[in-house]
Amino acid sequence: MLELEALESSLTIVGVRFVVVDLEATCWASERPRPRKQMEIIEIGAVRLDEALEVVDEFGSFVRPMVHPELSEFCTGLTSITQADVDGADRFGEVFARFLEWVGNGLHSLCSWGLFDVSQFQLDCRRSGVLFPEWFETKHINVKDEFGEWRGVKRCGMAEALDHLGMPLVGTHHRGIDDARNIARIVQQMLPDLADSAAEQRGAHRGARHRHEVEPAICAGGFA
Repeated sequence: MLELEALESSLTIVGVRFVVVDLEATCWASERPRPRKQMEIIEIGAVRLDEALEVVDEFGSFVRPMVHPELSEFCTGLTSITQADVDGADRFGEVFARFLEWVGNGLHSLCSWGLFDVSQFQLDCRRSGVLFPEWFETKHINVKDEFGEWRGVKRCGMAEALDHLGMPLVGTHHRGIDDARNIARIVQQMLPDLADSAAEQRGAHRGARHRHEVEPAICAGGFA
């Protein structure tokens, strides 16, 4: 669970923006696995929400993989991303630069379903000799974990989370831009409730601390 002050401040500081991101990466069938470090981003999909959690803008781009330039049949079947899609795309360094330009300056929180996206960004940045933005990790909201805490359910996939909310999955599952849009819809439902809960817990904590500070003084007065 996010620290209460961090969560509450994320939703009350004027100008904070939420970048909801979903990555697709090279992958292979279980009978023909590759080491995790060989996976490469092949699509960056993102939705930007303003401080009111309204959709402001979107970013979507394919990325040309270099370690394994040819996509596996499994990967294409899972993501619907074709060889032609990635062959015509730029390399990670160029796409990532455009992505950061799109994100822009200011206060941001990065939202993703689980930790995969952050770790994959780190992996591709190292491989391409690109600086990894520290705030991707320090200002990250793990929507998967937060959703489970919020709804009181086991950690689940994005599609199942939408089912819990009675919301249909829009677009194609395992396409970066479509998954980012769906995660953004979950974030819009979830974060206001989490912020209210955080405020209530902080209020209760302050009240308990105040009583702890006052009660000894009352006792002392009684014995005077």
